[in-house]
Amino acid sequence: MAELLYRLGRGAARRTWIVFTAWLAVLIAVGAGFVLGFGGLSQEITIPDTPTAQVTDRLQEEFPEASGGNGMVVVSTSDGSSISQQQQDELSDLIDEAAHIDGVAEVMDPYATAADRAEQSQQLGEGREQAEAAQEDLAQGQQQLDSAIAAAKANGTYEYAADQFAAQQDQIDQGKAELQDQLEQLTFGEKMLELTEGVRQVSEDGSAAVIPITFDEPTYEVSQETKDTLMDLFRSNPIDGVQVDFSAEIATGVPQILGAGELVGVVVAAIVLLIMLGSLVAAGLPVINALFGVAVAALGSLAFSSVVDMVSVTPILGIMLGLAVGIDYSLFILHRHRRQLKEGHELHESIGLANGTSGSAVVFAGITVVIALLALNVTGIGFLGMMGTVGAVSVAVAVLVAITLTPAWLKVIGMRVLSRKERARLAESPPTTAQVASVKPMRTGSAVLRAVGGIAVLVLIALPATSLRLNLPDGSSEPHESTQYQAYTTIAEEFGAGMNGPLLAVVDLPEAASDEEVGAEQLDIGQQLGAQEDVVGIAPIGASEDGTMLAFQVIPAEGPTSESTEALVHHLRDLNLDGGAQLSIAGQAGGNIDISEKLSEALPLYLTVVVGLSLLILILVFRSILVPVIATAGFILSYFAALGGVVAIYQWGWLSSVFGVESPGPILNFLPTILVGILFGLAMDYMLFLGTGMREAYAHGASAREAVVRGFRAGRSVVTAAAIIMISVFGGFIFADSAMIRPIGFALAFGVLVDAFVVRMLIVPALMHLLGRGAWWLPKWLDRILPDVDVEGAKLERHHPHAEADDDAGDREEPARM
Repeated sequence: MAELLYRLGRGAARRTWIVFTAWLAVLIAVGAGFVLGFGGLSQEITIPDTPTAQVTDRLQEEFPEASGGNGMVVVSTSDGSSISQQQQDELSDLIDEAAHIDGVAEVMDPYATAADRAEQSQQLGEGREQAEAAQEDLAQGQQQLDSAIAAAKANGTYEYAADQFAAQQDQIDQGKAELQDQLEQLTFGEKMLELTEGVRQVSEDGSAAVIPITFDEPTYEVSQETKDTLMDLFRSNPIDGVQVDFSAEIATGVPQILGAGELVGVVVAAIVLLIMLGSLVAAGLPVINALFGVAVAALGSLAFSSVVDMVSVTPILGIMLGLAVGIDYSLFILHRHRRQLKEGHELHESIGLANGTSGSAVVFAGITVVIALLALNVTGIGFLGMMGTVGAVSVAVAVLVAITLTPAWLKVIGMRVLSRKERARLAESPPTTAQVASVKPMRTGSAVLRAVGGIAVLVLIALPATSLRLNLPDGSSEPHESTQYQAYTTIAEEFGAGMNGPLLAVVDLPEAASDEEVGAEQLDIGQQLGAQEDVVGIAPIGASEDGTMLAFQVIPAEGPTSESTEALVHHLRDLNLDGGAQLSIAGQAGGNIDISEKLSEALPLYLTVVVGLSLLILILVFRSILVPVIATAGFILSYFAALGGVVAIYQWGWLSSVFGVESPGPILNFLPTILVGILFGLAMDYMLFLGTGMREAYAHGASAREAVVRGFRAGRSVVTAAAIIMISVFGGFIFADSAMIRPIGFALAFGVLVDAFVVRMLIVPALMHLLGRGAWWLPKWLDRILPDVDVEGAKLERHHPHAEADDDAGDREEPARM
């Protein structure tokens, strides 16, 4: 591979116009594909065959009226006063208009509902009074009839009046029967009213109201146009003194792909490059390459969005990876080329050698990231596999850009890749081949302290991960100034937190119920559901046309991401209803719980695959057993430390003001899984660029412990810069607009921080020093069958004498100890 990349680098340097034209054609092609094939992004995060998905599919087929998505428009007065009649009338007019928006199935007027409820309560009260009065009249009539019969029997006239008495008794009995039916209806109405008491739409003080919206399609399939039209209607017709907010189901749209925070991250990366390289031209090259690669990968991926379902966070993840690895991969080649020029290499030869040596490591590192991301498909979770595939495409494009565009740019900018001082120094004193300076290994006591201290710190940071809770973000996770958060808090304060995440209970009856029997079934089952702990409200939704299925809205005591709601979902699914009816639980809150559990189940398998992959790749690269074990164990430490940091900040709320975490809560449910693939690939990057230097030094005759120092010194500057760049790029996403993106950005930035600076540059060198020659032990039978991948291009260097300068030339005058 090294020889092939050497020739590719020299060829790209000689035919720069072909390289630039080819990539421009690729950009135009993917741009055209985007224009023609972009089908929009989805907010839908679903997994087939979960309990919620199964119920939803059945509802769409058998009970479509109950399958539509739901959202809420929340209105409240600015001063806390009761909403006036005039304001209510204006709201009613807007509600009538909203009901006619395409895609909206129903909009409930909370004041009309409250008025109907009040009227029903009044009618039931009046009916109860009338029934009681009628009951007294019937009792008096019965008493009078009994007295008349007794008197007639006493004076012997009963036989003459028997028919009349019988007729009167029939009338009284008929009245009693009618009264009994009336009392049963009154009792039924009162119980139904009592059952739905916990589902209010107007607050007790009248200062707030909830306008429930039902859509034609399930929540995540509602078009953005429908939601935007609905919000525009209320926003373009403001009502004096009334604030209008929208629940997350309505207001949350496709997140912005690039925001101010992300751009700041790129700027910081550029500043790091400028400080490291000392040349504005050289510093701009990796950034330009990364941005170009991101454009190609993002447009190419989005061009398929009309063919496959693509969650909105998917292209953002690809951009994250594309920017980070795109800058780093070009930097690795650029750094090697600059060092070779300062050692006296001819321009074209240096470009080819840099591409064949560092470029070879870039290709191998990129392949490990691509494989790890593609392995997300083994989880069997569609949206997660798609995220991995798009991320893998972004990394693959970054690799291709690095090994083709970088050599072309290096030819175009020529010696300007060096700073003016460096060029002047070369002109004044031609470089000479320096002798390899002797180095001293680190002290054993220092190695023990570094290893034990580093491991202890990471274990301590990882401890919060034992309390990890997963879910999808809701309105409470949004910024406090957002309409989603305002809607969530208003509902929680005025109606109870459970109103923010009602559950959908679907009941399959053992036998079809007639129209007359549906009400009784609804009351019976509703009372059973309402009697469960942590259920504060029940609202019957309706029955299917064939009478075999009933649907209820169940209001939990706490919010959709609370532990009690999660426990309630499981309890209801295990509940045995009287009469043999079968209960299923769906709804957005239930769906999020199902997805989180499915992802948790898939994580161990995926982690095992990645850890096994890590061992195999590193055994192949380092031709050792213990070095891969150390490197893989280090990755596991980095992974759990990153999760621990995420839990401490985003779930527990530590340092929340620093990271803008206004409402701590459960962690994004797919973050732990996606973190495995990405962090593994990045960790292997650093291990390759540090470990291969150690391996080469050992292979060229240095002692095992001396080789550790040589390899560390050879790679520390470029790995440090690369890690800082990745941390800057990922860190820019910590302050993104989307609540889904922020914890991902932090997890990746913090994971890179601990892996690069604690694991790779502290723990791994210390453990390798302690192992000594044993670190490079490999069974002879395994050594014979393993192919020689030559990641660092050692054979290429032997074929091209100009490349034989010591890798550590730039650091020879520094102290030997790390």
